[in-house]
Amino acid sequence: MITRPTTRRFAFAAAALSAALVLSACSGGTAAEPAPTGDPVSGGTLVFGRTAAVNDLDLNQQITANNAFAIDKIFEPLVAFDENGEIGPWLADVTENEAGTVYVFTLRDGLKFSNGADVTPADVVFSLNRHLEVGGPLAFSAPIASVAQTGEREVTIVLDSPYTPFLSELSSFSNGIFPADFGGASEEEFFQNPVGTGPFVVSEWDKTGDLTFVKNEHYWQEGKPYIDELVYKFVADDTQLRQQLGAGQLDAIDAVPAANAAEVDSDDATVLSQTPGWSTDQIFFNTQRPEFADEHVRRAIAHAVDREGITAATSFGTAEVANALIPSNVEYSADDEGYALDYSIDSAKKELAQSGYADGFDVTLMIPSGNSQRAQIAEIVQESLSQIGITVQIEELDIAAFRERFKAYDYDFMVNNGQLDAPDPNGFITFQADPEGFSKSYWTHYTNDRVTELMNEGQTTPEGDDRQAIYFEIQKILAEQVPYIPLQFPANLKATTAEVQGFTVLPNGSVRFQDAWLASK
Repeated sequence: MITRPTTRRFAFAAAALSAALVLSACSGGTAAEPAPTGDPVSGGTLVFGRTAAVNDLDLNQQITANNAFAIDKIFEPLVAFDENGEIGPWLADVTENEAGTVYVFTLRDGLKFSNGADVTPADVVFSLNRHLEVGGPLAFSAPIASVAQTGEREVTIVLDSPYTPFLSELSSFSNGIFPADFGGASEEEFFQNPVGTGPFVVSEWDKTGDLTFVKNEHYWQEGKPYIDELVYKFVADDTQLRQQLGAGQLDAIDAVPAANAAEVDSDDATVLSQTPGWSTDQIFFNTQRPEFADEHVRRAIAHAVDREGITAATSFGTAEVANALIPSNVEYSADDEGYALDYSIDSAKKELAQSGYADGFDVTLMIPSGNSQRAQIAEIVQESLSQIGITVQIEELDIAAFRERFKAYDYDFMVNNGQLDAPDPNGFITFQADPEGFSKSYWTHYTNDRVTELMNEGQTTPEGDDRQAIYFEIQKILAEQVPYIPLQFPANLKATTAEVQGFTVLPNGSVRFQDAWLASK
C-alpha cells in the first residue's frame, strides 16, 4: 500500500490498483465501449493502427508517444497511475516517512521478468541509478540522495529534501524496471531485445514499420494479458487509420480525427473511445527568431487567434477551449482564472504597432503532415494573421522530419501538443518553462527568472492553497508573455471494432492492452 495521505484530485490510492481498470468516458462524450459480452476470452491477435513507427525502446532516452507507448508495454514502474490519474502500487508497495524524504518500496512476492528471472532489489537499484546517470528527456528532478537495497524485497530511496511530485515522477514509463547489468547483454543489444516486467515482449520489429509483441508468459497479473499477440501497425495518416478500421483490417486505432468522431461512433461495426486527456494543443514560438523574441508580436498573435473559433471548427465538440496551459482536469489548472488574452483584432493591431514589426512580416508555420486537424488549425491561423499584416506560409513535414526540425530550433512557429506523462502539473511546467531543462522550454528557448523561481518552489511546497497559488502565478505569467498559445484541451479519441473489449485508455493517451480481449476468440 501507499501510506501517503490522500490529497485532492490525484489522491494516492490506499490499496493496490485493480487489475481490471474501467474505461472512463469524457464528460458529455459518447460511451467509451459497449458492455462486455461476457467473461474475458484468451487468445488471438489484436492489430493496433498508429501513424508513427517505433524506432527506439530505450526508456530513459525517449519521450515521444510513438516510442513511449511501446516502451510501457515492456517496462513497468514501481508505482503507476490509473485511468483517473490516481497513483497506487504497481510493482511494489511503498511507505513514506513523515518528512517526505524517505520512501521504502517492497516488491511484489514472486515478481518475474519476461525471461523468467526473479525481479530483485538489485534490479531496481540498477534501473533507477541508470536513469539518474543518463538523464534524458524525462530526467529525475527529485533531489535523490541514494537508491539502495535495504531488504530481501526492499529498496529505499532517500531524498536530500522533500519533493512533492516524487511519486508522480516515479510513475512515468521512463522509470520502468529492467535486469541489473542489462541481464549480461550490452546496452545496445539489450534495447534491441528488451526484457521487462510488462505484459508484452518484442517478437518482430521494423523500425520504419510494424512492431509485433507476444504475451509475457510470466506476467504478474494472473491470466493477463488475454491476447496472445499485439501488433503495432504503421499506417501513413489518420484518414487511412479510420478507413482500415472500418474495413476490418485493424482491430483498433490510436487516433480518430475529431471530424470523424461522430461517424465512427454511429457505425455499428466500430466503437469510439473518448476519454479525458492530459494534453494541450498549442502554437509554439521559436523565441530565437527576432520577430518572436519580441513579446508584443507574440501578444499580437495571441489576440488575433480565435481560440473558441478554432476549437469549434476543428474539434467538433470533442475538445475544450484552453484558457490556460495546464489542462482543466489536472490539479492547479488556471483555466477558470481568466488569464488568457482575449480575441480582439483591434488589440492585436495595437500590440503589433508597439513591436519592432509594426508593418508586419512574412513567417512560416510548421505542422506535421497526415494530421487533418493540425492542417485546419494552420489554415485558420494563416487567415487570422493576414488581418494584422502577418503573411503566413504553411509548411507540412512528415512527423520524423517535423520533430527533427523543431528539436534543432529550425522553425519559426509551429502547431504542436504538450502532454503530461504523469499526474502532477510539475511535469508540464518543467518541460515547457525550464530554460535549462531537456527541451529548453519545449524548444522555444523561453526564459523567465520568476517562472523558474516559482517552478522550483512548486516542487517543494506541500499540496494545498500555497502550491495552487504558485501554479496559478506561473500560468498567469505565461499567458501574459505568450511563449506559446494554448488553443484547446483535446480528448483522447481512439476507436476499436465491436469485437474489442476491455480497451482501457489512460489520461496520457496510453492503452493498457493487458486488459483488452477479443470477443470473437
